[in-house]
Amino acid sequence: MLDTRSLAEHGPVIPVIVIQRLEDAVPMAEALVAGGVRVLEVTLRTPVALKAMEAMSKVPGAIVGAGTLRTAQDARNAKAAGCQFAVSPGFTEALSDACKAEGLPLLPGVSTASEVMMANDAGYGFLKLFPAVAVGGVNLLKALSGPFPDVAFCPTGGISLETAPQFLKLPNVKVCGGSWLTPQDAVDAKDWVRITRLAAEAAALR
Repeated sequence: MLDTRSLAEHGPVIPVIVIQRLEDAVPMAEALVAGGVRVLEVTLRTPVALKAMEAMSKVPGAIVGAGTLRTAQDARNAKAAGCQFAVSPGFTEALSDACKAEGLPLLPGVSTASEVMMANDAGYGFLKLFPAVAVGGVNLLKALSGPFPDVAFCPTGGISLETAPQFLKLPNVKVCGGSWLTPQDAVDAKDWVRITRLAAEAAALR
């Protein structure tokens, strides 16, 4: 089973992807992989998300995970769609248990010290800080490094190409999440060359 910490080995940014049309799934995945971004988080926010994950997981070089998991059923659906990991906006024991039962590695979301402790108690040492900028961003991550020197983070939410380096230089940040790699206007125009270029810029950040 994949260790979520190993996701950071494939590059400094994990794109947070919202798929509105199934036909965009494969060309988008191919464009991102061509730009050097292999780890793809596809959010469970649209009716076609699960089918998109299934299609994207067959793209050579792509490591596809499901984002926005909230329930045990979400975990089962993501596993059935061929996802290799899962990401949640927050943390619950029920979701954690479901992911463990499915053999689906989870990157759980936290935004406070108490939530870090809860996730830690359940065996998680690599956490998603969400929504990163809204809850304190770089300053919060610096503060959390004191009491939690053994915990690593993937800050997600409100991060851009310009601000990502500020997060990535923190010792407790292994990778960051970002939606800027797949702007909706580029997807609507099927401008996959632009998405490849954005992926290449992100891949070169560290």
